[in-house]
Amino acid sequence: MCSRIEKKGFEVRNVQDQHLRNVAIIAHVDHGKTTLVDEMLKQGGIYRENQATVDRVMDSGDLERERGITILAKNTAVHYKDVKINIVDTPGHADFGGEVERILKMVNGVILLVDAAEGPMPQTRFVLSKALELGHRVIVVVNKIDRPDQRIHEVCDEVLELLMDLNATQEQFDSPTLFCSGRNGTASYSPDEPGVDLQPLFDTILDYIPAPEADAAAPFQMLVSSIDYNEFVGRIAIGRIERGAIKQNDEIAVCNFHTPDSAPKKAKATAIYEYDGLAKVPVTEATAGNIIAMSGIGDITIGDTICAPAAVEPMEFVKISAPTLEMTFSVNDSPFAGREGKFVTSRQLRERLFRETLKDVSLRVTETDNTDSFNVAGRGEMSLSILIETMRREGYEFQVSPPRVLYQEIDGKKCEPIERLVVDVPADYVGSVIEAIGKRKGDMLDMNPVGDRMKVQFLVPSRGLFGYRNEFLTATKGEGIMASVFECYAPMKGEIARRNTGSLVAFETGEAVTYGLFNAQERGVLFIGAGVPVYAGMIVGECPKQEDISVNICKKKQLTNMRASGSDEALRLTPPRQMSLEQDLEFLADDELLEVTPENLRLRKRVLDHGERMRIASKKK
Repeated sequence: MCSRIEKKGFEVRNVQDQHLRNVAIIAHVDHGKTTLVDEMLKQGGIYRENQATVDRVMDSGDLERERGITILAKNTAVHYKDVKINIVDTPGHADFGGEVERILKMVNGVILLVDAAEGPMPQTRFVLSKALELGHRVIVVVNKIDRPDQRIHEVCDEVLELLMDLNATQEQFDSPTLFCSGRNGTASYSPDEPGVDLQPLFDTILDYIPAPEADAAAPFQMLVSSIDYNEFVGRIAIGRIERGAIKQNDEIAVCNFHTPDSAPKKAKATAIYEYDGLAKVPVTEATAGNIIAMSGIGDITIGDTICAPAAVEPMEFVKISAPTLEMTFSVNDSPFAGREGKFVTSRQLRERLFRETLKDVSLRVTETDNTDSFNVAGRGEMSLSILIETMRREGYEFQVSPPRVLYQEIDGKKCEPIERLVVDVPADYVGSVIEAIGKRKGDMLDMNPVGDRMKVQFLVPSRGLFGYRNEFLTATKGEGIMASVFECYAPMKGEIARRNTGSLVAFETGEAVTYGLFNAQERGVLFIGAGVPVYAGMIVGECPKQEDISVNICKKKQLTNMRASGSDEALRLTPPRQMSLEQDLEFLADDELLEVTPENLRLRKRVLDHGERMRIASKKK
């Protein structure tokens, strides 16, 4: 298949490379993408027979393995019947949608994974709509068909309804459907026939996903879709070669579609890598259609185009959806500042935040009037909490404000981000969930029974979901599943109560002692135990009333020479509530901050002095 295109004085002759396929695996979180890639690697002959293998090998980051989620899109490749299949494993969590959007430009088709019990979820809709917009072919894979609660036929109908909903073309609507068990490494063409291996999936990729069309003889051009970093070689640009070929040490020019007036930067391709299995393999030459990594360009960034110096033509980069949530990162100014962190200055904090924007295109960092603080906007609480956790592990010490939504003015009206929320709960608890979402200004779209559970969809303001996850898990006794994805901007829905509890605040600086904690635990739930250093203004617990109470947890029992029966019995403390980073962020009120250090997470009041807080509160009244 050839096509001729006259362009800018040279002839482009597009030819399909039949020995190559580029495909991305997209799905909602926990639907089994990374597990399926594991099996594809095993059956694609990547491992030796006696080689030890690791589960979810593509989740290479510590945080990814701990949380069981994919955060960064990653490339790998397998060989099947003389064809190299480049596979991109993508994140499933909605907060990392920017990762998915930009890598879809690198591939020619997608494998859409859907859980055989849960069916299409919010992120399934989001990533599928992006793939359909780019005209990609879709292979639908119903995964986890060995689940005891599978409902394969209903899920197939739901996928077809979703394709109709998203205005798929006739060809996309007639997408082939396979039935897989990623954990067992089997695939079949029919749900009634058990699979033996993944051969049906490999065959379908070869038959249905088009080979990349490109001209190896035209001038070199490549769009940078991802950035890797290595301490020895610096930034590494990753992308698919659109046309032409590149050799090691070739002269190249870097340009950007959004800055047409800037002169192209000259550079040299010092090293070129192709993906083979789990490794980046150095090569001396790469041709059109291949996904490669290239080092040697100092300040390369996502969205740049690398060209031959004789034909500088920037490529348009897919517009990434704007962030909807913002937090303020600032230098730690608590009494314990500088004790535990390695990087504590505003210069170090600024440099680290702006470095993150080079890798994460959906993140936005802006400077404020205060030189010690920076506004960081992202897709959701999860994406910002991952950034916070990554930074504290690197040795950074800072403090963050409560998350706040970003408003937009549309047609003269103040509008806020609205999320599509899907909850899957036991039927007995659906009433309490609907009531809670109603209080948070959510509108119910539909409700369907799924066995003895109910699947309910809502449109709810993003700010209405702050702090709701814990309440939801409590209301459903830990059995509920909730997932949300950004839907649109809509006019403001009115006031929403942020939190209906107060804080227990330490009255003085010192060390928490059992006697002080025993008296304080009558006022609410404590977050710390005995022996923990505290400072005045630090939050040490939650008060059930809608007010803050100062407690003196450093107070020691006064010793006297009087003796009385029972007065010296051991004091029994209730075990403190252990709070995760996400729970801390959900707990924060508007006048509170979270102090983040490599060793501790401390909740605190913005104004530490008790007297000053009282004066501010009396002025508000």
